[in-house]
Amino acid sequence: MKVHLLYPHQGPDPQRPLPPNHEDLIRDLELEVLLDAMSQGDQFLREVALHHLLWGLEDREVILYRQEILKDCLRLSPVVEEIYHTTLEFMERKSRWWYLSSTRHSNPSLVLSSSLHVLEIALDSLRALRSIGDHHSHAFQSRGFRRFFSMIQEELDDQYLAEVEHHINALKFPKGTLLSAQLGKGNQGSNYQLSKPHSPGENWLKRILTHRSPVYSFTVHPRDDHGLRVLADLRDTGLARVAAAVSRAARHVEGFFKALREEMAFYLGCINLHGELKPWGLPVAFPFPERQEKHCFSARGLYDISLALTVKSKVVGNDIEAHGKDLIIITGPNRGGKTTFLRSVGQAQLMMECGMFVPADSFTANLSSGVFTHFKREEDKGMKGGKLDKELERMSTVVDHLRPHALFLLNESFASTNDREGSEIAGQIIGALTEKGIKVFYVTHLFEFARSFFHRVREKVLFLRAERLPDGRRTFKLKEGKPLETSFGADLYRQIFQGEEELPEHSKKP
Repeated sequence: MKVHLLYPHQGPDPQRPLPPNHEDLIRDLELEVLLDAMSQGDQFLREVALHHLLWGLEDREVILYRQEILKDCLRLSPVVEEIYHTTLEFMERKSRWWYLSSTRHSNPSLVLSSSLHVLEIALDSLRALRSIGDHHSHAFQSRGFRRFFSMIQEELDDQYLAEVEHHINALKFPKGTLLSAQLGKGNQGSNYQLSKPHSPGENWLKRILTHRSPVYSFTVHPRDDHGLRVLADLRDTGLARVAAAVSRAARHVEGFFKALREEMAFYLGCINLHGELKPWGLPVAFPFPERQEKHCFSARGLYDISLALTVKSKVVGNDIEAHGKDLIIITGPNRGGKTTFLRSVGQAQLMMECGMFVPADSFTANLSSGVFTHFKREEDKGMKGGKLDKELERMSTVVDHLRPHALFLLNESFASTNDREGSEIAGQIIGALTEKGIKVFYVTHLFEFARSFFHRVREKVLFLRAERLPDGRRTFKLKEGKPLETSFGADLYRQIFQGEEELPEHSKKP
């Protein structure tokens, strides 16, 4: 039995390690807030959400497949939660049987007993899944759920479940174990086989009249520990093959429930997140993913989901059209919403690539070969290296992992040196990255860098500027516009000579 609710043709790889840049992504994009909303304090949900967020898909068909399933989950969340809790109940009941946690038992009797107990627990859970499918499968529209319920109903019909229950009861050997064997060299036993017990359906008259081979028997004294151990060894020898077979069946069923638990955990995290956003009227949309090589970006009402979850209110969204652009340069005054926008781009890209909805009214972007960040950091307090040295060192580490069509988000990189030197470094690095097919969003105050690109390269570059009204107030909107040399000089003038305080970085209300 296969779940196939995350992938149409394969299962997830839960052992895959997190990408090497996962710490930077979590920190720079403030993913902790997003993960808290998805997990609701459940560590397993958190781990599953983090794994799928950071390992995005590069196949748009799989993304659309997940979107179909997620739409079903949002419409029928109580049923999804019921399926998930069925898997939890199986795992919890199994864990109470302490020696079930290990399959490496040398004692066939113990292996058989443990495996039968797993199958008994699984039988109850499988019947529960069958009941859910019988009552609710007609309401699901996605290909994934329809195939899942069809598999449950076809492979787990009443006749099959009754047969499994019959075999479980028979393998408990309520009337003892019937073995056959031959004498080998030195009168040692060989060719031990487990035999089918005599049919209890025979009537007493037939049992009396049927000719049977003579039986030679003996009774072991209850205090004869050695004799009892010998008999136990004989029984284990006969049970070895059937114990191995039943153990494989138990592991298969247990693997099914583990896979179902993990795959449903991803969708349950999405349901939790949607529930956190809904009371505040925060919009979400199912994005349209384009192929990697078709560089495009279009968003309407795109907002920083971590900020919205923190302030628990609507925040300003941005409308951006950047089709065919490899480089988006973002300039403007401090605390104008530039970094917030940059985070919203990274969050939306990660959410889109794992099959989730995104925080926007609409969103379209090409898939990436990976999302990477290079945000400014505080100076090294240990004074083991200059700030620029550390920036270049981190940049070198990121570049080692970049592939064509990656998405690279830079926030005030190389601002630790003067404008001329920083602009020269940034120009060479950004130019090389875009030549290799990497899409770059760059928030910068380096005027010489921005000016040089504005006058030299315009076809595949979009220039955005944080809007500031004539009186200095920020709208936290980004508009198309060329970089200005007096990006924050007017703010400094007001702050020093007019005594105005710096405005907050974001506005709660659009």
